[in-house]
Amino acid sequence: MQTTRRGFLKSTVAGATATVACAKPQRQTAVGTHPKLPESAPTTDTVELNTHVNGERVSLRVGADHSTLNVVREQLGLTGSKLGCGHGACGACTMQLDGTPVATCLLPATKLEGRQLHTVEGIGPRSAGGQLHPIQRAFMAEDALQCGYCTPGFIVESAAFHDRFRAKHGAATPSRDEIAAALSGHLCRCGAYVAIYRAVAGACAGKFDDGPDQGPRIDALAKVTGAAKYSVDIAPEGLLIAKVLRSPHAHAKLGSIDWSGALAHPGVVGAIELTRPGHKLRYVGQEIVALAAIDEATAIEALTKVHVEYELLPAVLGLDAPLEPNAPELYAEKKARKAAPNANETPLLPETWRGNLRGPFELFSHNRGRARRRVERARDGEGELYSGSFETQVQLHTPLEPKAAVAEWLSADKLRVHASSQGVRQMAEDIATRWGLRHEDVEVIADYVGGGFGAKGLIYIEMVIAIELARVCGQPVKYANDRREELAVGGSRPGLRTTVSVTGAMDTLPAFVIDSRSDAGVAVGSSASILARINYPQADQHLSDYDVLNNAPPSSPFRGPGGPPMYFAIEQAIDALAITHAVDPIALRSSWNENDSRQRVYDWASAHPMWQARRPARSDTGRFRRGIGIATASWWCLAEPATRVQIDASRDGVVISTACQDMGNGSRTLLADVVADVLGVDPHSLTVKIGSSKAVHGPMSGGSRTATSLGPAATDAAIELRDELVEVARRRLKLANVRPIAGGVEHDGGRLTWTELLEVAPAISVTGKRGRDQGGFVLPPIADLAFSRYLSATVQISEVEVDTRLGRVRMLRSACGVSVGKIYSPLLARSQAEGGLVQGISYALFEERRLDPRHGTLLTGGLEDYRLCGLGDIGEIEVEFVPGGFERVRGQGVGIGELATLTPAATIANAVYDATGWRPTHIPLRPDRVLAGLAQTSGAQP
Repeated sequence: MQTTRRGFLKSTVAGATATVACAKPQRQTAVGTHPKLPESAPTTDTVELNTHVNGERVSLRVGADHSTLNVVREQLGLTGSKLGCGHGACGACTMQLDGTPVATCLLPATKLEGRQLHTVEGIGPRSAGGQLHPIQRAFMAEDALQCGYCTPGFIVESAAFHDRFRAKHGAATPSRDEIAAALSGHLCRCGAYVAIYRAVAGACAGKFDDGPDQGPRIDALAKVTGAAKYSVDIAPEGLLIAKVLRSPHAHAKLGSIDWSGALAHPGVVGAIELTRPGHKLRYVGQEIVALAAIDEATAIEALTKVHVEYELLPAVLGLDAPLEPNAPELYAEKKARKAAPNANETPLLPETWRGNLRGPFELFSHNRGRARRRVERARDGEGELYSGSFETQVQLHTPLEPKAAVAEWLSADKLRVHASSQGVRQMAEDIATRWGLRHEDVEVIADYVGGGFGAKGLIYIEMVIAIELARVCGQPVKYANDRREELAVGGSRPGLRTTVSVTGAMDTLPAFVIDSRSDAGVAVGSSASILARINYPQADQHLSDYDVLNNAPPSSPFRGPGGPPMYFAIEQAIDALAITHAVDPIALRSSWNENDSRQRVYDWASAHPMWQARRPARSDTGRFRRGIGIATASWWCLAEPATRVQIDASRDGVVISTACQDMGNGSRTLLADVVADVLGVDPHSLTVKIGSSKAVHGPMSGGSRTATSLGPAATDAAIELRDELVEVARRRLKLANVRPIAGGVEHDGGRLTWTELLEVAPAISVTGKRGRDQGGFVLPPIADLAFSRYLSATVQISEVEVDTRLGRVRMLRSACGVSVGKIYSPLLARSQAEGGLVQGISYALFEERRLDPRHGTLLTGGLEDYRLCGLGDIGEIEVEFVPGGFERVRGQGVGIGELATLTPAATIANAVYDATGWRPTHIPLRPDRVLAGLAQTSGAQP
């Protein structure tokens, strides 16, 4: 049976029935009676003020509740500064007021009277025809950005620090602590902190006072100047703003809905139901009604006039309460179970349900009977055994650009959607199927995407809201989650409780028995234990995965699905086994290994100075104790064999296009670098057009498939173009002995550049294909995705410091060896690896979604409560790409985005044990957990 994308993904927006509930007369009355006022029209609750923005005098009409950020974005159209959190916690909205950086999401616009305001668009003299600010050049040169959504805030703050520092010290290098303190109010979810340190330090030292206004990342200039337009920045004429009424209850049956008051509210244009009366609401935040109005304030006020009745039902949360004997079943009917959301990237297979427990899923076990027997014999004293239980938290995606969509029906059967998307082509196909449209009549556009990490890979409910309301209202509609909504329902990595038993010894393959229980809320699909199988494939393994259904929002795929929590468990178990045997933990793993990629990084780690110079465990005895730990991981090599890259060449230039997107992973730059490498030209001389579903088949950004898919297809297309131009020289120009060289061709009479050849050549269009690897794939492609026969591998070495009095764990430094074969864009690949490590550090030490244990209400509803690591939290990070391997993979290189996130939690935990003798079994490593654990080992300080 062939698995289609539609069948594969159809459960991802379960519950979004989108019943239209806007009668035509009501809509006409709302629009006709209460038209949107012109921006300049005076109202009773606004005042006019005069200020200077980027050196120009402007007049603004503002209200008492208008923020500076909204006024600048909406009235002046300066969209570089971004709304990230709304609470002054992330720094994305930073502007300079009279030279001082301020969080403009909190700054009342009325404070602008007579002041000088500078946005990212006005930083440096570029607006007056001059050059960029040194900080902007530095960020580009050092690749101190990824998705770019937070970059304007970093630029504005860093520029102010640079100017103060240079005025006081001249051209000198600030310390890491000085840089971290200056930028402590800024967050980068992509984790570009390592390069930000380099950029700010280099700029302050005068390294970037002069230089080119470009960097290795093709779209860096647009991002450092605020010119990049994200979905939240799109505002077509007549745009309406949508807001959503959500369930305040974790479990309830929806009664009647009366929205007559909301539809009669001035400025409301239309509304839709998202859950029908009589249906169950299974978590706090589940969508009930959406409406569209002339502005956000009107929509928010109108929602208060929607009256809903609920029949409350008992709720269960966490991993224990759902399994109590009298716990209410979330999916009691078979039909409801089939509609449960899928938290994984792979198709759901039929599994046994017992109340709120789904599973076990044991497909990837290997010699499971022998594995159990070996573990039981070890438990009886025949060999060494380690058994332990580990628990990881629910981690939230929370990209700084929330899930957002702007939908516009161009006619009754043609639709354009700007969406923050990881898969423009895939989403366009799903939209066409859902609304019964021809695929060619749907366009999904994502020029720039402010991070995704897995949450934006599929058609999501926010898109449904915008599209359906636009159809109902007959006007473009924008819907974007606010930060609390994004944290509540925008996506999450499931929590995991894993019990591991492992036995083995040097040169004796291990046996694992692993039981994992997934907390994915109302979603299903856990298969985390397969990570043990791919990292230790020859071992005997009994792997059991269960879903524990509870009244929390559904989880979804998150960068390296299942990897960080599972490696946190199994890599600690193996380290414990190595300690029992008194052997080097790397040597023990190496003795079990038959994979070349892993052996390369094992050898790298064994020889690394950090590992060679490590001290005996628990060498420190005072308040501050340092330790070193390692962890290893492997990841699949995934690809979309159907990927195409088109190159159009003419006297106007060379244009590369494909239906993919760039969410910070560097798709644009990879395409330019690959084609430039074949042609021997500057990547910046090429034009790259991505972000539209109208182009040829491009890959989704997920599963570390982008480089593996685009690289070979772009190479194929570039070689074909090169050969076509060589033929032009031979046949049209009648040149003899023509051969390609860097930048053009050489012939008996001299040389010609590609540009010169294109002046005389007809327009050329070629399309390159990704195709199959040598030897094929493990399985036929499923939903466009193919699994290669090869695996990437990594080892991370980390040093931490534990404050045994306060319970704080501080990351000091880490080194990561990566085996992924050919690197297409070296600096961007390094940024991806560093960003993955930063996200993993944040996961291990800080991030944790907290719900009210009785009512299911989100307690960590802002970025001041849901804690992401900042610039000062990461320590020094070293990444080394270990060359070799993957010769039979098309392009000879594989993806890195997910591999780098897998090891930090495990390596930090092993380092904590090395420092203190206490083995962490629950993350994040909050001070209270650390102190409680140290107290059990007599390691805490009074």
